[in-house]
Order: sequence, then structure tokens, then C-alpha cells
Amino acid sequence: MNTIIPFLLFFFWLLGFVFLWKIPNPRKSGNPNKGSSEVSIIIPARNEEKNLGFLIHSLKHQTLKPLEVIVVDDHSEDGTAAFAGGEDCVVVRSDDLPEKWAGKPWACWQGANKAAGDILLFLDADTFLEPDGLSRILYAYREKRGLLSIQPFHQMKKAYERLSAFFNIVAMGGMKAFTPIGDKLRPLGAFGPCMVCSREDYFAVGGHSHERVRGEILESLALGKEFLRANGKVHCYGGKDSISFRMYPAGLRSLIEGFSKGFGTGANAMSLGSLLMMVCWIFGCFSVTRHLIQSAILGNMTDLFWLALLDGLYVLQIHWMLLRIGNFGFLPALLFQIPLVFFVFVFGLSLLRIFFMRKVPWKGRIVNTPKERS
Repeated sequence: MNTIIPFLLFFFWLLGFVFLWKIPNPRKSGNPNKGSSEVSIIIPARNEEKNLGFLIHSLKHQTLKPLEVIVVDDHSEDGTAAFAGGEDCVVVRSDDLPEKWAGKPWACWQGANKAAGDILLFLDADTFLEPDGLSRILYAYREKRGLLSIQPFHQMKKAYERLSAFFNIVAMGGMKAFTPIGDKLRPLGAFGPCMVCSREDYFAVGGHSHERVRGEILESLALGKEFLRANGKVHCYGGKDSISFRMYPAGLRSLIEGFSKGFGTGANAMSLGSLLMMVCWIFGCFSVTRHLIQSAILGNMTDLFWLALLDGLYVLQIHWMLLRIGNFGFLPALLFQIPLVFFVFVFGLSLLRIFFMRKVPWKGRIVNTPKERS
């Protein structure tokens, strides 16, 4: 083995600390009841009857009560609307999808126009809050202002869900928000599952109706960029101890469909520097395994020792990353090659669907990509 390879792989390993160094989480508020009557919670929902119960239940057990909970029913084919209405939510039945709009931005826009609160909190239907989660989120928002977005802590129950390990790492690391220099670097955009801003700021930038937001599959990235263009602030947090989600509990097929829906678009939106760091780090994960197997086959004990040490470093680093973003446990890090291969497969499928087929399936709809709509 070339003597430079271990040093190169070690350098690639170090890059992981650059893009995912420190993840801030919302802290407890000194005054948990401050401003509860100002907050309108908006939940876009399509066929979310099974997920919505966990979120509504968590909202009812908050230490801080919102002004209202608005569920925008996006032409669901299940009992989403009936369930939300039975839980005392304000149910908005979505109008027909206009041309050049995607479903989620259209639902969010209708909910925002219905809201009465001065603060708008957009939540995905598969999220749920800790008992003081709303208080923590609003405390963080009042500290930072602008647009606050939070990537929920990933709660998993089944083994296949842990295949999402590298998707979680890339989603967090690719945002440019968790580097050693923190807020001094402008983030890529915003996380979609949880966003909070003032009503005034939202409508000032055009919200989800903005021409560069309304048709996007990853509308939160586009909305975050519009806040940044308007000289507003965008802050990205992790959701540990405040908000969680369980992504795609319906099975492996839903997980593949969900991540292939927009991951290629997200990678295309990354800055060149962030993309190169991410690619080099992932290449390092692959390469250390390949060289380790090769050295074992050839019986080169010196190379095998150093490569086993490097493999151990990658295992510990991946475990350290995953501890802060979900309840993955140690096994996905120890056998990181398995979720890594899955990531590459689904990422390739995402690129195929978005940039070649230009259509992606999602919740019973075929969503056209922006390239085809243009």
C-alpha cells in the first residue's frame, strides 16, 4: 500500500469534524409561559392520520399552550381531516393545487393566511414535541429572531430505520450550520420539519408563495435562502430534548421513496466547498474498508494494523455524530458500511428520478421537478 494512503484517509476523517462539529439545541426558558398566546402552529398534512396523533398528543401536553393548532388537509385519502377536527384543531381543507406549486408549500401558505398568531410555527405531521419542547423552541427563537429551523431528533424503533444513518449525517452536515465557526457562516437554508418566524417577517419575504419557493420539493432550503436574501437571519438547530420525529415507519419502501424524493436536489444546492468535504469524507469511509479487506487478503500485517486503527476511528466518529441526531445505537456505526451502501444506492436513485426522469412519487402523487416545470 502506498504510504500516503493512511495519511490521506486520516485527513478525510478529520473533515467530519469540520462539517458536524457543534449542534446547538434549544435550551430551557427562564419564563416558560411567556408569549404562549402569540403562537399559531401550522401542520401541512396529506394522508397523515397515523402520524398526526403523536404530534397532537404531544401538543396537548405542553407546558406552554399555543394560540391555535391549524391542520391543513392536503386532499388526504384517509381520515386526516376527521381526526384533526376531533382533536379541536382548526382544519383547513386545501384548495386545488395551483399550477407551478408543490403540495407542501401550498398547504403551508394557506395555513399561514388562516393563522391569527404573531409567531408562525410550521411543523411536519411526523414530528412530536417533548413536554417543554414548545417552550424551548420559542425561547431559542426569541434569542435569535429571523427564521429558526430545527432538525428533529430521529427516534427509531425498527432495524431498517437505522439504514438512514448517513442521510441524517449528510442532511445535518451539508447545511453549513454546524462547523467550528458556527453562526459566522451563513447556512445553506432551513430545515423543513420545524420552522418558526414572525408573521411579519414571513409575509415580508413572500413566505411559501415566493416564486423561488412555491414549486420546490425542498421548499425549506428555498425559503431559508429568501430570508437570507432579505437580510434576515436563518438559524439551524438540532432537536434533541425538544422535538423528535420518526421518519418513514411504514416500511423500507417508504424510507427509500422519502429520501429519493429530494436528496439529489439538496446535494445540488450545496456549496462547492461543503460538497467536496462531504464527498471526501464519504470516500474515506469507503476507501478505508476497501484497503482493510485488501490488506487482510494479502496478509500485510503492518498495513492491516494501521487500516484497522483508521477503521476504528471512523466507527467512533460516526457513533459520535449519530449520538447527537438520533437514537441509532452503536451498531450502525460499527457496521457503517451497510448504511453507507444503502445511502449511495438511494442517492443514485434520487439523482435518476430528479435530473433524468424529472418526476418523483410521493404520498400518492407524482411530483414534477423544478427543471420540468420550468
